[in-house]
Amino acid sequence: MPEQTPTAESTPQRQNLLGMSREQMEAFFLAIGEKKFRASQMMKWIHHEGCDDFAAMTNLSKPLREKLARLAEVRGPGVVYEGASNDGTRKWVLEVEDGSYVETVLIPADNGKRRTLCVSSQVGCSLDCSFCSTGKQGFQRNLTAAEIIGQVWVAQRSVGPRRDSGNRPVTNVVMMGMGEPLLNYDNVVPAMKLMLDDNGYGLSKRRVTLSTSGVVPMIDKLGDDIDVSLAISLHAANDELRTELVPLNRKYNIRCLIDACHRYLSKCADNRLITIEYTLIKDVNDQQQHAEELATLLDELPCKINLIPFNPFPHSGYEKPSRNQCMRFQQWLYDLKHTATIRTTRGDDIDAACGQLVGQVKDRTKRHARYIQSIQIDAD
Repeated sequence: MPEQTPTAESTPQRQNLLGMSREQMEAFFLAIGEKKFRASQMMKWIHHEGCDDFAAMTNLSKPLREKLARLAEVRGPGVVYEGASNDGTRKWVLEVEDGSYVETVLIPADNGKRRTLCVSSQVGCSLDCSFCSTGKQGFQRNLTAAEIIGQVWVAQRSVGPRRDSGNRPVTNVVMMGMGEPLLNYDNVVPAMKLMLDDNGYGLSKRRVTLSTSGVVPMIDKLGDDIDVSLAISLHAANDELRTELVPLNRKYNIRCLIDACHRYLSKCADNRLITIEYTLIKDVNDQQQHAEELATLLDELPCKINLIPFNPFPHSGYEKPSRNQCMRFQQWLYDLKHTATIRTTRGDDIDAACGQLVGQVKDRTKRHARYIQSIQIDAD
């Protein structure tokens, strides 16, 4: 007798529907003998209403709800901690499948009309940028699509369900949390597609931003697969200094990175700008010569510059420049015909500011242990 392929109904482990794309959701319902249109109903319950209880999904028949309870689940990450800053920023520490912790941050602006969620893509980060506390935790693994979109799901459920297009608890998403998104490409892109899907979070492609330290081949691939906003974590305009700050620069230097940005923009259907992220570090990259180098480098690239005052963390060896120095740097760029804004530091009282997300990482790289050892040697 030929071996039978297991069906969804004969599989003992329930399937988590949270991270499924529209196509995957349709395939799931067809596999359990249901009509394809059930996929859009389910996605709206999950992503618009934040619902994880099949019994509460009242536009589904009772037999279907009972079937789903046997075969499937909607399982988001567990909330270990939720904190609110004095400035309204909110941070969640979330427990993912293997017991590791990641962090996600919601930043309100414009009197609450805009709520930007900073989403993590990895448990830890493998890049070890010298000015980033997250990188000092080392790296464990990539997050799944369900664990990435689950951060949006948790934040939206906390703020309130989306009832219509005018009520979006999360209005913008930036892939700027823990990790390098382009090193987790196969999970990040499906998650971003859910953010854009009308049955998901219905966000505009201009309101979903991926930030990268410069994984050049994957920038090219990204331009072929999805049309979202792109931010470049640059921080220096010459290779010697950028390699010190961002070790990935040894593999993909500044010229390669800027060329990849031009190629990415050529694939966008509209007049898009690249966001250049530049962390200002006292006496390292905040002098007039650095502003002039940056302006020259970016003269031919359609872009806007986001200046980020360094957020201190213990034993980094770096200091935050004064407010006046940040404003001088901004003015130097203005004088050289470049648009530059200074990012307001948000959530630093709950360690939610840029570069401060650390989570709990079972470090496979042993980098965190080496970092602690170096601190102890310096102290001695």
